[in-house]
Amino acid sequence: MKSVLTSLISGLLFGAGLAISGMMNPAKVVGFLDMLGNWDPSLAFVMGGALAVSFISYRLAAARSAPLFATAFQTPTQKQIDPRLIAGAVLFGLGWGIAGLCPGPAVAALVTGTTDILIFVGAMLGGMLVYRVVLER
Repeated sequence: MKSVLTSLISGLLFGAGLAISGMMNPAKVVGFLDMLGNWDPSLAFVMGGALAVSFISYRLAAARSAPLFATAFQTPTQKQIDPRLIAGAVLFGLGWGIAGLCPGPAVAALVTGTTDILIFVGAMLGGMLVYRVVLER
């Protein structure tokens, strides 16, 4: 039960952070990514704050032998950069630049119920389905 409550609180905190920072606003994100046009640098402070929190959190976690609600830390086993990773990163970046959304903010923005967000999340889920059906076989 503790891990469910911790997950709920973490998700709510993450969603609130996305909403407060403007990361759920596609126009703001595109403005940040448009460095050659009307650039909005305000999200750089959001990213800087996230890096600072992550840096401290990873240092604190490294000092522990195990997480609070699991027997061991789960770390990635794949260390190589392969064509699938590069293709996924390119698709992610292109989608983020075109739509101004990535999966986390898009899911959080579902509470707005706007058509654009619903279409984006639907397309994202469709892409996941295509990957699962076509590429995993």
